[in-house]
Amino acid sequence: MTVVEERSSGSLEAEPASPSAAPALVSLSATTANPTRRWRVPSGIERLIGVVVLFAVWEVAARVGWLSPRTLAGPSTVLTAGWDLAREGTLGTALWASLQRVLWGLGIGVPVGTALALAASLTRAGDDLVDSNVQMLRFVPIIALQPLLILWLGIGESAKISLIVLGVAFPIYVNTYSAVRSIAPGYHELAQVVGLGRAARLRRIVLPGALPGFIVGMRMATAAAWLLLVFAEQMNASSGLGYLMIRAQTFFQSDVIVVCLVTYAVLGLASDALVRFTERRLLQWQPQR
Repeated sequence: MTVVEERSSGSLEAEPASPSAAPALVSLSATTANPTRRWRVPSGIERLIGVVVLFAVWEVAARVGWLSPRTLAGPSTVLTAGWDLAREGTLGTALWASLQRVLWGLGIGVPVGTALALAASLTRAGDDLVDSNVQMLRFVPIIALQPLLILWLGIGESAKISLIVLGVAFPIYVNTYSAVRSIAPGYHELAQVVGLGRAARLRRIVLPGALPGFIVGMRMATAAAWLLLVFAEQMNASSGLGYLMIRAQTFFQSDVIVVCLVTYAVLGLASDALVRFTERRLLQWQPQR
């Protein structure tokens, strides 16, 4: 290291710096480069601590008597009730009945919503005939259609599944329709230049372009299916999670009601995770966010 100083002759000359200057500079840089770091709990553990505290307060309130068992059972009582229902097979039977209804609703509602979205977004005539009617029906509360479904289809499985189908078809339609409409016109012009036919254009441009919106619609549709299942299973049901909740309400069994609610939540999270896994597999060509 050198120090530049101006001598009396007006010329600039380099002169060796004194050895005592170097340690001060090194000490200053070391102090600024390595500030004191404070240890902090990771955010995931902080969130887990909040959940643990909530359940601990809930359990203490139930044991002390602040919460009546008829009002809200404690976590330990809920776990015991869930274990007993699972061991008896009651929970498994109800779960399978509810899962079948959701699968039927998704199996019918997803193709219907997709077909309507493609028909409305690809042609002017389809847009005029389909979109206005679907948009009008979309603003009618689905729960309000329950009495009509009972009049038309009775109180059997058809009315329950139809309610779920309606709740599934609308999110699929809206998101797929929007995705197809958002495809850049340049892709269609390029397809016309290279001479792609209607079927090839649909396979190579429309379907890949609509896939991200369709996946978003699937996530919303699965959530709607589990939400509407609660209402569907209140229509004279003799099986399913909703039937267990109604029976538990009659006998003031809050622990069984909480078990059913937790089961609904777990099934919803599992179905959403499955859709997100499918999204990562199908949309590998998209840039990672």
